[in-house]
Amino acid sequence: MATIYELDELRRTFLRFFETHGHLMHPSASLKSDDPTLMFNVAGMQQFKPQFQGAPARFEGFEGEWKRVATSQKCMRAGGKDSDIENVGRTRRHHTFFEMLGNFSFGDYFKAEAAAWAWSFLTDPQWLGLDPERLYVTVFTDDDEAWDVWTKQVGVPEARMSRWGEDQNFWPANAVKDGRSGPCGPCSEIFYDRGPEYGSPDETGPNTGRGDRFMEIWNLVFTQYDLVDGELRPLPMQNIDTGMGFERLATVVTGAKDAYGTELFQPTIRRLVEASGVPYRDLESVQHRIVADHVRSVTMCMADGILPANDGAGYVIKMLLRRAARQAWLLGIKRPILFELVAGVAESMGDAYPEVRAQQERIAQIVHAEEAQFLETLEAGIERVAHVLDALGDEVLPGDVAFDLWQTYGFPLDMTVEMAAERGVVVDRAGYAVAREAARVASRAGGGKGALFAGVDVLAGIAADHAPTEFLGYLHESAEATVVALVVDDETVEAAAEGAAVQIVFDRTPCYPEGGGQVGDAAKVTWNVSGTAPDGARGAALVATTAKGPQGLVVHRGHVARGTLRVGDRVQVDVDPARRETQKHHTATHLLHAALRQVLGTHVAQAGSLVTADRLRFDVSHGAAITEPELHEVETLVNGWVQADLPVGAQVVSIDEARAAGAMMLFGEKYGKEVRLVSVGGAAGTDAASLELCGGTHVARTGAIGLVSITAEEAAASGVRRIEAVAGRAALAHVRALGDAVAHAGRALGAKPDELVARIEKLQADLKASQRESAQLRDKLAAAQTGAVATTEVREAGGVRYATAQLDGLDATALRNAADALLQRSGADLVAVGSGTMLVVKASEAARGRGVHAGKVISALATAGGGRGGGRPDLAQAGVRDEAGLAAALAALEGALAA
Repeated sequence: MATIYELDELRRTFLRFFETHGHLMHPSASLKSDDPTLMFNVAGMQQFKPQFQGAPARFEGFEGEWKRVATSQKCMRAGGKDSDIENVGRTRRHHTFFEMLGNFSFGDYFKAEAAAWAWSFLTDPQWLGLDPERLYVTVFTDDDEAWDVWTKQVGVPEARMSRWGEDQNFWPANAVKDGRSGPCGPCSEIFYDRGPEYGSPDETGPNTGRGDRFMEIWNLVFTQYDLVDGELRPLPMQNIDTGMGFERLATVVTGAKDAYGTELFQPTIRRLVEASGVPYRDLESVQHRIVADHVRSVTMCMADGILPANDGAGYVIKMLLRRAARQAWLLGIKRPILFELVAGVAESMGDAYPEVRAQQERIAQIVHAEEAQFLETLEAGIERVAHVLDALGDEVLPGDVAFDLWQTYGFPLDMTVEMAAERGVVVDRAGYAVAREAARVASRAGGGKGALFAGVDVLAGIAADHAPTEFLGYLHESAEATVVALVVDDETVEAAAEGAAVQIVFDRTPCYPEGGGQVGDAAKVTWNVSGTAPDGARGAALVATTAKGPQGLVVHRGHVARGTLRVGDRVQVDVDPARRETQKHHTATHLLHAALRQVLGTHVAQAGSLVTADRLRFDVSHGAAITEPELHEVETLVNGWVQADLPVGAQVVSIDEARAAGAMMLFGEKYGKEVRLVSVGGAAGTDAASLELCGGTHVARTGAIGLVSITAEEAAASGVRRIEAVAGRAALAHVRALGDAVAHAGRALGAKPDELVARIEKLQADLKASQRESAQLRDKLAAAQTGAVATTEVREAGGVRYATAQLDGLDATALRNAADALLQRSGADLVAVGSGTMLVVKASEAARGRGVHAGKVISALATAGGGRGGGRPDLAQAGVRDEAGLAAALAALEGALAA
């Protein structure tokens, strides 16, 4: 079996091959998608969407223009249209997380080079050296050009070639048939013949039969058309987009039965075998395979900052964890185990993706918290399902109810089915599927593959014609600039009149575009400062916010307040002075991060932030609530650095230099070869208080911050704590507000500030004493009223002896106590007591043994009283509409028992 190192070398070999052919080795994008139509990055080409749409092939952190790029892209397909999650673990081909090796051309080379290089990489002994006799190629039905390239130039025998329609060899699949629009094209797929032992009798070549003999390993997409109104129009710039699943390539190269048999998954599976005592038996071991897949996916996503949540991508992570925990439970492991398996993922993926190993402890903590919670849910869910089945007046459990048990309480369908069957109840699986699909539609972010090319962004068109905006904001708050482009109503215009909402692109700007948690700058724009506007006109525009556009553009969003703004105008841009307060909060965030790591431990990592002029919010990975003494220590450290008036500096260094200096990096962010390193208290390689990679703006010295005050600490997500704080003027306002509140409380209580705690504690003690006295009086009132109910008032209906009482002035606790007392004094099988709009039914143990169910009885009574309620067989509680409804509910008891 190939080692982890050998598999890592396989990945590097692919990238080196294309580097020798002039490709930029570009890092993988985060699994977090920047595309609002998608939850995750689902394909290698996704991060290059602007280049496929015609934007210049310029990439942040890399100099020059690169029309050839190669990547190993982290991908995730779960929770969306492309998800085949039900097949994961059950087939040899499906995974939720996978890596896509790809080479791309943006208007450079085309079919001949792409095919020749793919064949060379696969078959040349210098590279992979696969047997060419085992490789088969498919082309699109009408793509004679690709057929000739493969047969005449590459030399693939026609016996190992075949043609297929747009469902197999066009991208997006069935684009013409489905009436899609946008860039598209034919594709060629390369298949590897694994031998008849993997096949089925009906499998005679690629895309045939039910077996796994012919495995697709590489898809070469030739993006050459624009599909408009059903017509394929040639694109002016032809592109190459290839994708080769690394898991499949590893399977072929190592000779394993599938990727689960390679070291990509085996470190996790071995740990699972040891914990469960159940050996791994290839396809028979569905539980092992699902657990290994899901733990790998969850770990890789968390390393990129995607944490469990109740919606969106975070919900998918939560769902995967629950599915994995359920499978481990079926293996007989009744304790949290998934968090221990994170180490297996770090072993298999940590060299290729160092962020996984660096965050192993943090990820394991989050997984453990989620898993432990779900296992409690699993046990509690058994009781909840029992209640649902108890209240069911039918032999069929509705599908939407069964799905709610999963969606709301995390209780798996198969266990619901099993418990229902024990009572002779059938679960409506069809209704469950409908409810599940409705939930998927509601939470699905994005459509099919064609959505990747949906619409050409007008800003991308601007970027294709203009250089990136020069950013001056690190040193300047004001600057002269030239208007490069104007966008009104999603269209480029030459002029924007007074009152128009407009997006402005300048050649240079002092405005910081939103990013890294820091809000975008507001600004005032004035023109005719240099007399360049026609007719001596003067004008002004107000910029509400500034954002990053494609290809390094900075987009200023606002409106024209006076005059008319034209492309080519020379203008004055003045940043809103509030940016200075934002900078105080941003530098304070860096200090807060450093202090948290010093106080809590180096496992702490940033999980999100927001920096504005009036506050900062900082999410940090930590498995427990941060205690008050710890927060005080953090606050003291931060303010010590502030009072020391430390210098704040920034320098551009190589990514390797930044790592060597120990700089904090945000996992999930994509860095180029050169990065901006912000230091507080010293430069890289010194004993700086803080070293972080950051593109934001900061104060020059920490003394400018003035004061930092932590205002709140709470849970943001599983394993993530959220801290809110204020700095600068906002901190001063916060301290003043606290002082005013203390002074007001002192006046109200007639106490000095240092006496407030003692005075409040005394008031609380007095209140508790009054509450106890009040409860005792209510119990006495209940006893007096129930004592007046004579045993002669016990009646019988349906073979059940019952008694009722309508009481006055009781709360819920006193009413339940009254029901206990009446049941004992009357000797009845069941009692119903009410007060105000509350109703309680209690059944004796003997009566429950004969099938009497308080919860079912009270349901009928509540309906009669215009309310609703339910409960256990022994005790149930309901609410009615009013006192008249209470009388009606009590009067309905005889009929309910007789029915």
